[in-house]
Amino acid sequence: MSIFDTFLNWKVFVETLPLLLMGLWVTVGLGMAAIALGAAGGLLLALLRLYAPQPLRWIAVAYINVFRAIPLLVLLIVIYYALPFVGLRLTSYTSATLALSLVSAAYSAEILRAGIEGLPRGQSEAARALGLSPLRQMTDVILPQAVKLVIPPLTSNAINVMKDTSLASVVAMPDLLKQATQAQALAANPTPLIGAALIYLLLLLPFVNLVGFAESRLGRRTR
Repeated sequence: MSIFDTFLNWKVFVETLPLLLMGLWVTVGLGMAAIALGAAGGLLLALLRLYAPQPLRWIAVAYINVFRAIPLLVLLIVIYYALPFVGLRLTSYTSATLALSLVSAAYSAEILRAGIEGLPRGQSEAARALGLSPLRQMTDVILPQAVKLVIPPLTSNAINVMKDTSLASVVAMPDLLKQATQAQALAANPTPLIGAALIYLLLLLPFVNLVGFAESRLGRRTR
């Protein structure tokens, strides 16, 4: 049997494609939910770390350090398999979304903090001179500029979140990797796994290019 029959079997790929596409939609939904929740949580953590009273700053720093250090797979297993022993049973989708969001929020917080601290001090001083409230200073002046500065690392974090959705297969989540593994078992051929890898590639490459295009557009507008 040739390498094409083993790893690139077109007939097997076509037969298992519907199963892979079902997993793809689950992966996309899971990834987008985790990215959105992680970005929102990261913004809150960044603001707490920069502007909150000292005790809340310590809590934010502790959260960021812990969830950047803990392996995502370990966190996912703890949430899904350990929490039921204390009376909290979550679905595989909720567990995966929670684990991905918690870790993503920690990384997003440090990215956004760096962006806010990277702005020239004159920006906030000018906003105060205009009489803007602290909330308006943040929403109208500081955050829009800070986000533009950190688009590349935020993009990298989002891509990592989308790739990490593959870990959800360990909690019986019917994502792309889980469906590919099942398809491989049904077909007794590894072609579905190669197909899944190509689908991940096709999914993420346009996303990278789209964000790069948006970054260049934002850069032209600020000049």
